[in-house]
Amino acid sequence: MNRAMELRQLQHFVAVAEEEQFTRAARRVNIVQSALSTSIRQLEVELGAPLFIRSTRQVRLTAAGRVLLDKARAVIEAARDAREAVAAVQGLRQGTLSIGSVQALPAFLDLPSLLARFHRLHPGIEVRLCQGDAGHLIDKIRDDRLDLAILPLCDPPPDIATRLIACEDLVLATAPGHPLAGREALPLEALRGQPFVDFAPAWGTRRLIDRSFADAGQERHIAFEVSDLETLLELVARGLGVALIPEAIARARRPALAICGLAGPEMCWELVVAHAEPAGHPPSPATASFLDLLAEAGGLVEAA
Repeated sequence: MNRAMELRQLQHFVAVAEEEQFTRAARRVNIVQSALSTSIRQLEVELGAPLFIRSTRQVRLTAAGRVLLDKARAVIEAARDAREAVAAVQGLRQGTLSIGSVQALPAFLDLPSLLARFHRLHPGIEVRLCQGDAGHLIDKIRDDRLDLAILPLCDPPPDIATRLIACEDLVLATAPGHPLAGREALPLEALRGQPFVDFAPAWGTRRLIDRSFADAGQERHIAFEVSDLETLLELVARGLGVALIPEAIARARRPALAICGLAGPEMCWELVVAHAEPAGHPPSPATASFLDLLAEAGGLVEAA
């Protein structure tokens, strides 16, 4: 017997137990009396015990029926609670939205303002935020620990849906007094021997830059390896190294930093919002609502 039938049978049983008559119980659950009687008989066969003592004018619970009544009411109440909880999540009245992000978003996206707007629209949704590197965030999406993440991706995995937020050319950031400061169309070979400040291998722009230098057959010397943007920018500003960073970030730090344009190859840093999207299953209502807000705020450039 399937689960849906079991729940209906329990509803039928409770109606008969409370009305103490099949006729009134049938009207209450909106079925004909013969169908109600059949449902109760099937339940008794399923449980292997009579549930009612039947008379011409009234039915009374057996000992087994009295035991079942409390359990049946609890099951029906739990099913009602489950339906209401699902309806609340679907209607964005309650639930959670877990978001991950990399650092250095302010140059591209005002995430705090976006979260505040989402909270005003959906105060019943609990928003959770965590930071990490791209690989860590993708793993959390796959494990259902994050609903979405804002991160740079060189090669989006096939099982992760992504939408583009920003596409920025990388420029060389130096201290203002550096010999290369202000140069334009700088080839990668001109950077040979320069001490670089860069992120750890899984962070930020590191993979994109490593790949570009490898494709060009060029080596570079990484003198400082950091895990946060502020440290990277401070080291560069103090003349301890150079760094390849998105142009918007570099321009926001002028005049503390000087900017050099590159001749090529083109290095375009893409920031995306990523979320799981199994075949045939759209994002959750909370995720879809946040993506809509992101699009309204101008954060979504196009589908990636």
